[in-house]
Amino acid sequence: MQTFPEFVTVKEVGPRDGLQNEKQQVATQDKINWINMLSKSGLSSVEVSSFVHPKWIPQLKDAKDVVTKIYRKPGTTYATLVPNAKGLKAALETDIDEVAVFMSASESHNMKNINKSIEQSYPIFKEVVQEAKDHGKRVRGYVSTVFGCPYEGAVAPHQVLKVSQRLLDIGVDELSLGDTIGVANPKQVDQFLSTIKNDLDVNQIAMHFHNTYGMALANVLVSLQHGLTIFDSSLGGLGGCPYAKGASGNLATDDLVHMLHQMGIQTGIEEEKLNQAAEYIQKILGKELPSHHMQIANRMRQREYF
Repeated sequence: MQTFPEFVTVKEVGPRDGLQNEKQQVATQDKINWINMLSKSGLSSVEVSSFVHPKWIPQLKDAKDVVTKIYRKPGTTYATLVPNAKGLKAALETDIDEVAVFMSASESHNMKNINKSIEQSYPIFKEVVQEAKDHGKRVRGYVSTVFGCPYEGAVAPHQVLKVSQRLLDIGVDELSLGDTIGVANPKQVDQFLSTIKNDLDVNQIAMHFHNTYGMALANVLVSLQHGLTIFDSSLGGLGGCPYAKGASGNLATDDLVHMLHQMGIQTGIEEEKLNQAAEYIQKILGKELPSHHMQIANRMRQREYF
């Protein structure tokens, strides 16, 4: 019988990765209210915003206000994305707990996403990581297009490994390996993890799945079988990628937590409070969220109405 971990860490990325793809501007206070609800659900990590130029992601232009005004629950890590030294400086002024740098495993997506080649990105990240470490901050490294690129197609595992090892050498504490366009399947994830486990510590790896073809939970299951215990997700399935046309939302936090709990795997998260937070952001956005949990809840509500 397959052995699964007793505990899994779920890292909520909805306030950043989820909202950044929403065209409708969400009021700062609504973001703060939502993040506070997420904190109260028992999540141990919440990525609250990104210190990027407002021209690129207008939705997150209020990052400083959001970070400084949220309630910071003791024991919860609050993180932001930073693209460069300028973004890091702004993040440090808010005394954020963790910062994340980001790059792609494929050259074309990296150029489209941050306007630099992969090789040109390393010196910038090295400076950012060192400065963050000097200020006592934990640093995360996102690697996008791990299983496929919208411009180049399939991405070889050795290329992912090369980028990952360089980021670890630079000093990142944890890698988040992302299926940016949601093309991964369980067999591919199994083969990929079997390959990289020989060179990377699974305790330093988080998996970041998107649900474009409905395979995110299946891919989580395979990852669990390989001993991985950290997963990124976005409440309600919010999200996508601004630079990957057609990429649908992230793995839904509510669906992920429900599956883990049904399997007897603990997360420290209260599903009822998590669901309340999902209902809240759905109402703010004025549209039905794509997670299975929210689809069921919405159908039940319609049935009661009629």
